[in-house]
Amino acid sequence: MKTTITKLLAGICLVSSVALTTGCIEETFPTSGATEEQVTSSEESATALLWAMHSILNEQVLGAAAHYDWGYGSVMHVRDVMTGDMPIASSGYDHYQAWEQNVAIGEGYMTTQFLWYVHWKAVLATNKLLAAYPEEEADDVIKGYIGAAHAYRAMLYLDMARMFEYLPTDVTDPVTEAGNDVTNYTVPIVTEATTQEESYNNPRVKRDEMAAFILSDLDKAEELIPMLTIQERTMPHLDVVYGLKARLYMWMAEDGQNTDIEAYRNAQKYARMAIDASKLAPMTEEECLSTTKGFNDISCWMWGSQLVKENTAVQTGIVNWVSWMCNENTFGYTAQQGGPTLMIDAKMYSQIDNNDFRKRMWVPESQTSPLWDKVQYCTSAYGDFKGSLPAYASVKFRPGEGNPDDVNLAASIAYPLMRVEEMYFIEAEAAEHVSPGTGKQLLEDFMNNYRIASDAPADYKYTCTATDVIQEIVFQKRVELWGEGHSFFDYKRLNMSVDRTYAGSNFYSLAQFKTAGRPAWMNICIVQLEKDANRALLGWENPDPSDKY
Repeated sequence: MKTTITKLLAGICLVSSVALTTGCIEETFPTSGATEEQVTSSEESATALLWAMHSILNEQVLGAAAHYDWGYGSVMHVRDVMTGDMPIASSGYDHYQAWEQNVAIGEGYMTTQFLWYVHWKAVLATNKLLAAYPEEEADDVIKGYIGAAHAYRAMLYLDMARMFEYLPTDVTDPVTEAGNDVTNYTVPIVTEATTQEESYNNPRVKRDEMAAFILSDLDKAEELIPMLTIQERTMPHLDVVYGLKARLYMWMAEDGQNTDIEAYRNAQKYARMAIDASKLAPMTEEECLSTTKGFNDISCWMWGSQLVKENTAVQTGIVNWVSWMCNENTFGYTAQQGGPTLMIDAKMYSQIDNNDFRKRMWVPESQTSPLWDKVQYCTSAYGDFKGSLPAYASVKFRPGEGNPDDVNLAASIAYPLMRVEEMYFIEAEAAEHVSPGTGKQLLEDFMNNYRIASDAPADYKYTCTATDVIQEIVFQKRVELWGEGHSFFDYKRLNMSVDRTYAGSNFYSLAQFKTAGRPAWMNICIVQLEKDANRALLGWENPDPSDKY
C-alpha cells in the first residue's frame, strides 16, 4: 500500500541525478574557522547553548538544495547504504544514489559538502559553549554543561576520524599528486581556542594525535558530566562517556596494518562499564517489535535524538527520519509507488535464525515463509501494509504512535545514538580478540538471554558454530544495529569486503559491486571548499573513489 505526496512535493524538483557541484550552493558555512565568541554569565544562555548541541543534529546545513539534508540521522543512513547490509529499492525519488552507486562523491560535490558540514556545524555548537564558559570560572551546574559539550564533541570527532581516515583499499593509491602519503590521516582539530588565523593553516592529524585529543575530551567529560543536572537521554551521561571510550578503543585497536590487543582490552573494560552505568537491559521482544514504540522511543536507549512536531524537519513532512527510514508511512519518500524502500540484504536475512525474534523486523522472502504471519504491521487509514511491502523490507523503525498517516505524530519520534546492546557486542568482540573463546561465550549468553523469540521451541539455544568467531560476533552486531549507522565502521575497521553481486542479490544493478577488502568509498573525501579556505589541506586529499568499481 502506497500513497502519494504530490501536494507535499509541489514546487520541489525531485531529481535522480546526484552530480551536483558545490558551486550550486549560494552560501557557505565556515567549518574550520575559529568559534564565535559568546561571553555571558547567564545560566539561561548556557542552557540555550547546551540544547543547541542537540537541536543542531536535526538541522539542515545546505538549505533546500537536497532532500538528504536532514541532519545527523541522514549521515547515519549514508553510512548504512555504503555497506552490504542495506539495499534500497531503485527509485527516481532516491536522493542517496551517489553513495549507493559510488558516483559523484569526490571533493567537488554537494554530497561530500553535506557530510563535512553536518559534523563541523555540530562541532561549532560545542565550541561555542566551551568558549563562552571557561571551566575555571564555572559553577557546578555549568561544569555539567561543559562535560556534556566535551562528550558531544568527542562523539563528532570520533565519527569524523573513522569516516575521513584513509585506510588501504584495493583500488586507490594513498600517495597524492604532491607526493604525500595520507594513510591514517584524519581531519583537522578545531577547538574553542583555535584562532581564525590558525584555521587557515590547520592540517589533518594522524590517528594517534586524533585519538589522544578525543580521549582528552572524554576524560574531561568523565570528570564533569556527573554534575549534569539534566537527565533527559538527549544528553550524554556517564554511561555514554564510557560507551564512547569503548568505541574509541575499538577504533584504536586496528590501524589497517597492526592490531593493538591493549586497546581491545580497554574497549572490553569500558563497554562493561557502560553497560553497568546505564542500568538498562537490552530491548525486549515486545519493545523491538512494537508497532507503536518500535525503535522510536528514547527511553529504551542510552542516548538518542528526539524530534517533536515543532521541529522544522517534522514540519517539512518529507525531509526527516521517518520519511526516509520508515517504510510504514503514507507521506514520505519511502511511501511512494516505486519509492526508495529500505531493505535488508537478502543473504544477510537468510543467515538469521528463524528463532531469533529480530528476523521479524523485516518482511519475509515469501508468503510460504514460517514467519509470514509473525511479522506485525502498522495500520493505516488507506489500507494494510502487510502484503504491500516487498520482500526484505524493513519494519524496524515505526512511525510515532504507530500512526503512518498524520505527519505531526508519525515524524515526532526519537532515533538512537547509542544503545546498550552495542556495548554487549563491543565487549564480546574485544574479549574474543584478547582471549579467544571468551567472546564466543559472551555472544551466546547475549543471544540466549535476550534475542530468542518467545515462541521458539523450549529446548532451542543459540550456539556459535562459526569458524571465525569475530565475524560471527560482528554479523550479529550488524543485525542488531541495522539502520543505526554503525556497520560502516566495522566494515572499514576490520577490512571487510562488500559483495552485492551474488545470485539472488536484492541490490539494484547500478549498486552491485564486489570489493576485495574495505571499499574505497569508505575513505570519505574532504570537500573542496574546505581546502580552498585551509591551505594545509592542499596536497593531502583522500583519493576520489568515484567510479573505481
